[in-house]
Amino acid sequence: MNRIDRLTAILVQLQSKKVVKAQEIADRFEISLRTVYRDVRALEEAGIPIGAEAGVGYFIMDGYHLPPVMFTQEEANALVLGAKLIEGQTDQSIKKHFSEAMLKIKSVLKSNQQEDLEKLEEQILVNHPPIQVDEKFPNNFIATIQKSLVESKVLQFKYYSNYNGNMTERQVEPMGLVHYGQSWHLLAYCRLRKEPRDFRVDRLVKLEMLEERFTPQSPYEQFIKQLTWGGELEEAIIEIKGEAARYIVNQKYYQGFVSEVDKGATREMTFLVPHLTYFSHWLCSLGSMVKIVSPPKLKDLMKERVEELRRSYED
Repeated sequence: MNRIDRLTAILVQLQSKKVVKAQEIADRFEISLRTVYRDVRALEEAGIPIGAEAGVGYFIMDGYHLPPVMFTQEEANALVLGAKLIEGQTDQSIKKHFSEAMLKIKSVLKSNQQEDLEKLEEQILVNHPPIQVDEKFPNNFIATIQKSLVESKVLQFKYYSNYNGNMTERQVEPMGLVHYGQSWHLLAYCRLRKEPRDFRVDRLVKLEMLEERFTPQSPYEQFIKQLTWGGELEEAIIEIKGEAARYIVNQKYYQGFVSEVDKGATREMTFLVPHLTYFSHWLCSLGSMVKIVSPPKLKDLMKERVEELRRSYED
């Protein structure tokens, strides 16, 4: 990248955040801090009103804005790919906003870029797994959750527990959104349980953002470590044959995988799981390729699963 392009890119980066650290700029363009200082000085000499706060970073003075940003063909193509992925991994509230954003983006593209984008959209297909929609759960809350995260406002909703079938009223202090197991999960401090909880977004009913603000109780990373996924986690250790271990490379992460030890012909894997019963059902799919190390309770549950299968086939 030549210096003119880099200066333009630095200016765009400065407008993307309230404050940008010099090290962030250096890391992005793989340049030294001294070069960053020279580039910022060059922008200032060109009339760009850049402010600086020692130990904090650079910022653009209020009131200054760049003209509409032009996208390269590669950047526009990347947005098309992102749009295809969003179609199956977000709810209606986000799809609507993203669709409006894409229209604005397309409006600033050159005519030949617009034609290329239309062609690319027809040639990219993402097969999303079918999701059964329950009329009781509108699944249209992600935009509201995002807003509450930004504004640090309390959320109130009714939550359906798939584990016990109960519906409870909750007030929570949202801390983050995580997507795993084909579902979005709201991570929040639950005022009812008085501890961090994991709420599946597609199990929320009548969600609303209250005017009450809250102060986050802990850093996001610490909150993730405290997460209990709806209950106390139990450690499960299994020994699995090497060939089977290759088949569950992705599956194991959905089951609470923590670590593994290579023992030659087998691998010893450690999991932290919320429900041993559910975990035992998954282990059944591995058949004789897996052996339970601990806890003894899990061995008993596996015996129950085997007995259930035996009775089923006898009938």
